[in-house]
Amino acid sequence: MIPTAARVAPTGEQVELVHGDQRAVVVEVGGGLRAYAAGQRELLDGYDVDAMSTSGRGQLLIPWPNRLQDGRYEFDGRRHQLALSEPEHGNAIHGLVRWTRWFVREREADRVLLEHVLHPQPGYPFSLTVEVEYALAADGLSVRTTATNIGVDACPYGAGVHPYLTVGTPSVDAAILTSPGATVIRSDDRGLPVGTDPVERTPFDFRRARAIAATTLDHAFTDLERGDDGLARVELRHPDGSGVVLWVDEGYRYLMLFTGDPLPDVGRRSLAVEPMTCPPNAFRTGESLVRLEPGETHTARWGLTPRRA
Repeated sequence: MIPTAARVAPTGEQVELVHGDQRAVVVEVGGGLRAYAAGQRELLDGYDVDAMSTSGRGQLLIPWPNRLQDGRYEFDGRRHQLALSEPEHGNAIHGLVRWTRWFVREREADRVLLEHVLHPQPGYPFSLTVEVEYALAADGLSVRTTATNIGVDACPYGAGVHPYLTVGTPSVDAAILTSPGATVIRSDDRGLPVGTDPVERTPFDFRRARAIAATTLDHAFTDLERGDDGLARVELRHPDGSGVVLWVDEGYRYLMLFTGDPLPDVGRRSLAVEPMTCPPNAFRTGESLVRLEPGETHTARWGLTPRRA
């Protein structure tokens, strides 16, 4: 029997942030977001303190989001092979930091800054320092991710995050979705992009609010409509008018929407809204891929804003 004092949560240290009636929990393992609530409403479909993150819940997807075909790519004339972390489809998926330890560098009651150094490894022989800052304020939660190339060579870089949003409906069918993507990316049965289409006159056009109903979503979107402030917004609402807005700055040019139909632990219970700096397979295609020269930094911001009924 392990003494109670020696037990460690599967996701390591739990950092709780509080501001007014808002509460968020950030975890040491993967630096992800385990919980977010405003008032009595849970707005993130997270997981318990004694559980591992499943289905990517709240995780950071660095140095690439989504899938990489065969785990192989070429950069500056050198070929690289990553481990196939999605073996059933022969892909490398969601980067290299989801199960690594992040260190708390700064902490306040409503803010925390975590850091991870990604050292060279097979398939990604580059060095990055990555910081993620979570901060609560009156208008909600903001998350800033900053990556710096601390190596001697240029490196490929992309970033994403994997929150599942909920507004308290038994399934997302009854939830009302507004999403800014004007173009949807078609994918094959391996989840790899094969083309694009305008969303107009398709089941994937949520630029005007409507119920998700029976629509199955496992699609990336781009050409995001933005406000005068440069932000693109996804809103998920309960029929009573309450809900949550996920916003992204111009660093995130893509959004993945996923109703989780094939996953028993999701099964349309919530909606994954995944900000991404680049589309799936960007390490191979180069599309919207960030090239970080030695010493260069890339920063992107996203956040959550509660909507009261």
